[in-house]
Amino acid sequence: MTTKKELPFESVLSSLFTEEEAPIHLLYRLSDMSDADFKRFQRDWLEVDVERRAALVRHMADIAEENYIVDFTPIFAHLLADQYPAVRVAALDGLWDSTDTHLIRPILDLLARDPDVSVRTAAARALAHYVLLAEWGQMQHDVAEPIVAALLAEYERPTTPPQVKQAALEAVASSDHPRIPELIRDAYEEGSYDMQLSALFAMGGSADRQWLPIIEDEMGSPSADFRAEAARAAGSIGSSDSIDTLEQLLDDDDLEVAMAAVLALGQIGGDRAYALLSSMADDPAYEELADAVDEALEEMEFPGSDFDLLALSDDDLDLVDDDDLADDLRAN
Repeated sequence: MTTKKELPFESVLSSLFTEEEAPIHLLYRLSDMSDADFKRFQRDWLEVDVERRAALVRHMADIAEENYIVDFTPIFAHLLADQYPAVRVAALDGLWDSTDTHLIRPILDLLARDPDVSVRTAAARALAHYVLLAEWGQMQHDVAEPIVAALLAEYERPTTPPQVKQAALEAVASSDHPRIPELIRDAYEEGSYDMQLSALFAMGGSADRQWLPIIEDEMGSPSADFRAEAARAAGSIGSSDSIDTLEQLLDDDDLEVAMAAVLALGQIGGDRAYALLSSMADDPAYEELADAVDEALEEMEFPGSDFDLLALSDDDLDLVDDDDLADDLRAN
């Protein structure tokens, strides 16, 4: 039996960089490169045209979001200094869950000094993860202090572009800084349409139940954008008090709103949320939401979840469409 010989790394780069249609599957060969291969990548990259560069890095960012085995971090870090803004943006997006504290300073520099607004916006969003990890106790709290200070400075600077201000508010929302609630409220009450949406996002990111009355009201907004953002915020806060209102959004005329409600129920969890989602799983009326329902149910059943299948009441089980599953649960 013969085994297929692995394509030499030089040929991998040549295919990715020059073929008319880039063979995306070869991007996986750029994960965990040796020092020699990385140097070769850096050298050859300089000859790649801008559209191909942006497309390849965007594909790598998408792969990194879905696949936790691959590691393109060294490439993303290197490309923060790429001459093309679209490449810098994609590299920042690829670092959305990085825990490498060495990247904080270059990202802060992009936030403060990059000439391109889209890069500064992406930099603010890339910093959000560090703030959140510090609040969760998964990173030293003092790591987040200069990040929070920089985000607040950008938010309050009069010359900061609106997109950057929005991203800064969203990124800093999970911080325990005492000014955050005031900033969120002011943005919601006095901001533009887009800033109000960012304020709703920030309410969810803060995980603070004080915002639930506003979120509840906005789930009844005439604006589909506001209903969807409010549903997402409800999911982020995770209060079962929101389930009744989210249930009403499951039949919303706007698909994005209904999908946001489904995913929010998955985040909130619990018996009632599971029963609602299970009743939708095999209902043809919710075919367009099938993938979102499956994703939400998987999140609820993920190891470590507080949800207990065996704790469902008989009334909840009546909503489960799978009769065999419902009977098995009743028997237990």
